[in-house]
Amino acid sequence: MPSTNDIERPQEVLAVAQRYYRRERLLSTLVVALVTSLFLGSYLLTSLLPAVVVAAILVVVARAPILQSYGTVRLRSDDAPATVVDAFASPTPPMLAFQWGVADEVTTGDGEVTYTISYLFGLRTAELTLQTQAEPTPDGAHRVTVEVTVNDQPWATYLATIEGDDGTNGNDASGSTDNSDGQTTIDIEYTSNRRFGLRRVPQQFIAERYRGEALSVQGYTVVERDSHFGL
Repeated sequence: MPSTNDIERPQEVLAVAQRYYRRERLLSTLVVALVTSLFLGSYLLTSLLPAVVVAAILVVVARAPILQSYGTVRLRSDDAPATVVDAFASPTPPMLAFQWGVADEVTTGDGEVTYTISYLFGLRTAELTLQTQAEPTPDGAHRVTVEVTVNDQPWATYLATIEGDDGTNGNDASGSTDNSDGQTTIDIEYTSNRRFGLRRVPQQFIAERYRGEALSVQGYTVVERDSHFGL
């Protein structure tokens, strides 16, 4: 199947994602400046060899894969469950707004969705690929599973369980998706399939600041969250 480019992305979400990206880049730059200052300080106080040793230790500590993120989040939406299922199974699922919101290109093809993201002033590029599966559950809800890889390496798994407040899947006998009688609840379980170094801490810190806003402009309210980012 040929790829399809220029997937429509809501402008209000793109605006939040860009604010997140600018601040994340700024904080990451400050961290790099701090590490550079430590290297220069070691060089001025000692000599080149000890400074190189300090720099090597800092690089190892910053890049060593010792951290992992996982957790759960409960969302509410006024949209019908069927509409929410479509959103979570789409090329731009709500919980990945920071990824598709800063992507240079979003393409679909061969049952996959790919976000092409450039960084380091365009010198390097990463391809984030989604494989999505949506299926009903025995109790009338729907489950959407999103497996994410980056450059063909496992990155994260998201499992969203979606149901109306009345426990139905949002469709009546006529196929209507009206949700006037209640809200839709979305329970998301997520886990990273790889570990990260301390250099990812600034990214995680800024993401926590903007994640709620990114969901809110898409019509979702965060009811509760239990997130972990650590050893």
